[in-house]
Amino acid sequence: MTEIEFKFDIPRASLPALEAALRGPGSRRTHLQARYFDTPQDDLAAHGVALRLRKEGPRWVQTAKALGDGPVQRLEHNVDLGPARKSAPLQADPARHADTPVGRRLAHVLQRAGTPLVEVYGTDIWRATQELQVGASRIEIALDQGRVLAPAPDGGLPRSAVVCELELELLAGDVRDLACVAAEWAARHGLTLSTVTKSERGLRLAHGRSTRPAARASAPQWPAGSGFPDGATVQRAVVGACLAQILPNASEIAAGSEDVEQIHQLRVGLRRLRTALRELAPLGTGLQPAWEAPLVQAFRALGARRDQQQLQALMQPRLLAAGSPLIVLPPVDESAPTPADAVRDAGLQAALVGLIGFAAAADGTGLAPQATQRHLRQRLGKLHRRVGKEGERFEKLAPEARHSLRKRLKRLRYLAEFVGACFAPRRAAQFTRALEPAQDALGAYYDEVVALESYRAAAEQEPRAWFAVGWLQARAPHSAHQAALALAELAGAARPFWRKKKD
Repeated sequence: MTEIEFKFDIPRASLPALEAALRGPGSRRTHLQARYFDTPQDDLAAHGVALRLRKEGPRWVQTAKALGDGPVQRLEHNVDLGPARKSAPLQADPARHADTPVGRRLAHVLQRAGTPLVEVYGTDIWRATQELQVGASRIEIALDQGRVLAPAPDGGLPRSAVVCELELELLAGDVRDLACVAAEWAARHGLTLSTVTKSERGLRLAHGRSTRPAARASAPQWPAGSGFPDGATVQRAVVGACLAQILPNASEIAAGSEDVEQIHQLRVGLRRLRTALRELAPLGTGLQPAWEAPLVQAFRALGARRDQQQLQALMQPRLLAAGSPLIVLPPVDESAPTPADAVRDAGLQAALVGLIGFAAAADGTGLAPQATQRHLRQRLGKLHRRVGKEGERFEKLAPEARHSLRKRLKRLRYLAEFVGACFAPRRAAQFTRALEPAQDALGAYYDEVVALESYRAAAEQEPRAWFAVGWLQARAPHSAHQAALALAELAGAARPFWRKKKD
């Protein structure tokens, strides 16, 4: 069975209204007490698998879950073990899920681990549920409140963490109906998407962690031997891959994290998604132009914070090494949105919900495979030619044109990463690797451009910032020349993988 659900964190001020909404006719309240199992080395968690025993009212149910194909899809299999008894506690048995997709994945991980299961943490949750009928779709809304519990490593009092989240699950019907309901509830109650499962909360608690490492970009997965995909399939797969990077980082930042790498990777994910919306829109229907504006707004807000972090962490040490006096930068603008504000923005949350629904949809209207391939060849070729021509005269370009070239090079790389495996995986990987030196050189050049603007503005209040202005201005021709050299090498190194052999 494939489970499709949205999970949201709940602001404290919104909780009373949600509780009231789930007290109406047809609502149910259930006490859920669960025990989660893994190997001592957390092999199940490392592979996105969870195994639990849960007492649901008077009955025990064993459940195995694993990551599915999309950002809101999960493989799941439940086994009803009957009424609870006062005898010895039940033990988890992976064999109960044999011959199911999630059971096979569970067995594979355990076989490779070669170590027994142990109980790692538990949960004690009160769940209020209500079922909605939306057209032909049935949707369950569940408000979970309670705690995750984990034993202390020193044998002291157990650790605990509060759970307060809303889940919307598609019981039957169209995922687009689920996305519409999720967007409505999120907007009404100020909810933010979360990718942190109770299983992950328990693992964090057990190991004393408060956050996860930043999620990095990954390419879409294409079925082997299935031929070139049609336009709608390409769109959904690429959007899904972008969301797989965006959602975990956005979830952590919305919860208050200001981790530099999470902010950076969220910006990369947003930029990749914007490239997908721009380059892949002609392949089919369903990508909404209205999604672009909130993505841009969040990208810029996060960019302002990252620029400041870059000055503090990278540019200041370089300046000090060059003999600069200590430069005291102006304090952060208190009126500017924080990273959490940018992510919690209702417009961005609505766009992400819509994109998740689009990526999870099972159907779509798009170009046929041959027309899709032709469009992608044309776009890759055009971007490649423009990067080559402008790269040849980089040092003669105006500042705005240099910045446009940098963005165009990124679009070329992202588009190649998105669809390269549909053409020629090995040649596509060689192509994207060949772009990296030029992208790095342009990035270093542009970081200095941004730093120069920032220190020039700071010099109005901090005279010592003029040292940075002079040093960066003196470096500008050298940095531009280094970028030009890296761009010049692209012609021979980055060979198009999308051309037909007869070309």
